[in-house]
Amino acid sequence: MRDLRPWLSLILQRRGRLVVGALLLLATLISGIALLALSGWFLTETALVGLLFAAGIQAYINLYVPGGGIRFFAVSRTVARYFERLFNHNTVLRLLTDIRVALFNRMAEAGHRDRGRQKGAHWLSRLTADVDALDTLYLRLVAPSALAAVVALLVVALVWLLLSLQIALTLLAILATAFVIATWALYRRTQMLSGQLNERQEHLRSDVIEHLEGFSELTAAGRIGKHAALLKRQSLALSKDQAAIETQTGWHLAITQLLINLSAVFVLWNGFALFQSGSVSGPVLVMLPIVLLGLNEVYGMLPDAFGKLGATVAAAKRLNEDIKPSTVNPVVSTNETALTATDLSIGHPGTAPIMSHFSLTVSAGERLGIVGVSGSGKSSLADTFAGVIPALSGTLERPDCVYLTQSTVVFEDTVKANLLLGNPTATDAALWRALELVELAERFTREAEGLNTWLGSSGNRLSGGEARRLVLARVLLSKAPLVILDEPFTGVDADTRTRIAPLIDRWLEGRAVISLGHGPEALLPSDHILHLN
Repeated sequence: MRDLRPWLSLILQRRGRLVVGALLLLATLISGIALLALSGWFLTETALVGLLFAAGIQAYINLYVPGGGIRFFAVSRTVARYFERLFNHNTVLRLLTDIRVALFNRMAEAGHRDRGRQKGAHWLSRLTADVDALDTLYLRLVAPSALAAVVALLVVALVWLLLSLQIALTLLAILATAFVIATWALYRRTQMLSGQLNERQEHLRSDVIEHLEGFSELTAAGRIGKHAALLKRQSLALSKDQAAIETQTGWHLAITQLLINLSAVFVLWNGFALFQSGSVSGPVLVMLPIVLLGLNEVYGMLPDAFGKLGATVAAAKRLNEDIKPSTVNPVVSTNETALTATDLSIGHPGTAPIMSHFSLTVSAGERLGIVGVSGSGKSSLADTFAGVIPALSGTLERPDCVYLTQSTVVFEDTVKANLLLGNPTATDAALWRALELVELAERFTREAEGLNTWLGSSGNRLSGGEARRLVLARVLLSKAPLVILDEPFTGVDADTRTRIAPLIDRWLEGRAVISLGHGPEALLPSDHILHLN
């Protein structure tokens, strides 16, 4: 259960909304149980009065107070249920947003090396299925469990007040047993199977994605039928696990409801003796078992959530293990030096270093170009300078930096939203100025929406060169004193590169710039050029 702690801590940051939501849920449950109880009492009371009338005995009944109470609880239950659903589902969506944002931030902070350990389909599963599994924590797990315990204790207290302490204690034992069977016992029985089901769902989802992405290659290789058969076998195994879990959940739900029904019979049986002695009235005696039967609604929510708790824990464990914050903590430079690397070794753990004993000093405002062929370690060096991956050994000192990676990432959003990632406080005028620097301003001036132009999935409305220049403009908006540019002009034609390079150089005046590329022509104007062998 400790795997859930970081996510529970994140959820509890909205404890105000959680308390309000729990109170609305409690109001709904109490209104429903009170409606049942008061209706049972009222029907019994009217039946007894009717029998007295039939026997010629004078009797009376107040129709207005219980009738008004029934109408009140009927309305309050409907209203409370409406606002509970509205409020709590909004809360769950906010919690899922918090979880996804925290998860995305951790993925962004993790190094390329850590992210590369899993395929893209697996990361998609982390951001969707695993996060969705965590939505059971509050609305289907924490809140119903707490409320079931609270309502059960209130019912026990009511039985103690109206009947006796001995009956109340026995009732408490029965209800506690039902609670354990519906929660902990079911979790223990389905923990491994539910976790295994979650793993199979992830593998099947990933394999289906890869099947669709590699459909042409599988068809060309004549393997499409065999791969489809493999997916079918995985689907059948998944269905068997689901059926097994549903069976266990159904049995535990049945036993739980049986115990609650037995508790109602127990209270009715033992209360009958008190009725005969005149200690309790007939309507009250009938009301208490009906209250207990109302607990079926409360307890009925628990088995489904706890049957899936194993999958939730497994999802949280994967998120904790696969997505860890970066361990890179470069020392911040406190002098006029923008970057100081001392005796760095760069590479992947367990393999020979790509570079070793690498030392470099970049002064504030200096322009450094690094040139090397593919495989010479340019990108690994840039990742290390930017703090994306840790050095195998050595020390690195630098201030805050902004980093243009070799890959071009454009999000499915507007031009403005993509640019504001570089500087969330930038004005529209600053955004247009950055676009002018990379000769994209005219391109979006022609669009009716201007900065609000939608770029499509992965920026598919842009050419490769336009997408690269847009990402470059995003980097230029940052105020960081150190700018690292890996292949800044990939996909940009030579004429455009010749025109915009001097403009960008003037824009970055006063800041240290490290640009990397295959040749000097792919760099910004540089004071020094370092050649990697």
